[in-house]
Amino acid sequence: MIPIQPTSDAPEQAVQPHDIQHYMRPGTLQLTSLPPLSLYIHLPWCLKKCPYCDFNSHELRTSELPEQAYINALMADLEASLPLIWGRSVQTVFIGGGTPSLFSPAAIDQLLGGIRARVKLAADAEITLEANPGTFEKDRFKAFRAAGVTRLSVGVQSFNDSYLQTLGRVHNRAQAQAALEEAAVNFETFNLDLMYALPGQTLDDLRADVATALSYAPPHLSIYHLTIEPNTYFAKHPPAPVEDDLAADMLDLITDLTGEHGMRRYEVSAYARPGHGCAHNLNYWQFGDYLGIGAGAHSKLSFAHRVLRQVRLRDPARYMTQALAGTALAQENEVKRAELPFEFMLNALRLADGFALPSFTERTGLPITAITAALQEAQTRGLLTDGLNHVQPTARGFDFLNDLQALFLPKA
Repeated sequence: MIPIQPTSDAPEQAVQPHDIQHYMRPGTLQLTSLPPLSLYIHLPWCLKKCPYCDFNSHELRTSELPEQAYINALMADLEASLPLIWGRSVQTVFIGGGTPSLFSPAAIDQLLGGIRARVKLAADAEITLEANPGTFEKDRFKAFRAAGVTRLSVGVQSFNDSYLQTLGRVHNRAQAQAALEEAAVNFETFNLDLMYALPGQTLDDLRADVATALSYAPPHLSIYHLTIEPNTYFAKHPPAPVEDDLAADMLDLITDLTGEHGMRRYEVSAYARPGHGCAHNLNYWQFGDYLGIGAGAHSKLSFAHRVLRQVRLRDPARYMTQALAGTALAQENEVKRAELPFEFMLNALRLADGFALPSFTERTGLPITAITAALQEAQTRGLLTDGLNHVQPTARGFDFLNDLQALFLPKA
């Protein structure tokens, strides 16, 4: 068991939700239309907390998951949220964690059935489930597909047993390979997660990992630089870091190897074959809307005159109790007008293709003049291409993305 620093000693307090008329009242923003809507569902349990993980995940300390109790809470949470999204179609569903594949296929089937009974789910909706090889058993992924999951995201991180041990993963190389073999057979599109810049990792080690990953012909590959996040075991006991120059060489290697297999880096940490970009994540990056239910889940919802953010209670037991009482919120606030440009750019500039300039006004309700000065500064610095109706990071802008995004922070 890995000890994790608590974020706070004080228990969370539930926030009473407002009546829908509160969100519909006049305001300073003018959104002419609402963006696409996604649904995120957080299943917070895992077998073991990884030392790098800062997500709201909790080690399973009992022999059985409280599947039915948690699904009941999710459905109550969803029903309480329906007035906020009434009449809108849900385009994508993402079941994340934690380790959602700990839940039985029957439970996932019940969950998706409950969602379909309560919201207008698009006929071609992408439904993603995160899965870990440590929870894999023969035909389990096949059963998830039969339950209605259309896209699997398999958290491998590495095929090297030594690095898997360093990362605190509960699976080994052989289990990862077996899981991917079944994912490839049962899903037309699936994602494979890897990490790089691991302690002691060499270019040859990374080359071997990426080559093994590509041997399964994944339509989508997410690959993340190991970072040390606050309130994690690695933050308290940091491993030896990889030098910046080596990490840059690793990223170049990843881009080269994936390119040879017909994959393109369409987002900072994501590579995909044509037509296999993650629709759910694309909606995030294009500043679309998403309703998040489950312990610690986040939401971003637009209305005619405001953009709203919500956070659910993090503790699973408290969340289940409060969701059934209709008060699962821990935080709720409107995004301030001055903060919207940065919020938009924090997402949209992660995309290699950037965005059409009019979409800024469509998604924020602000005029283009709100970002004109920052756009000009970014172009002067060589971080953005010089286009009239389209905004796109240059290669330099992609490499120095934090600097580029920071130009859109509210001015003091």
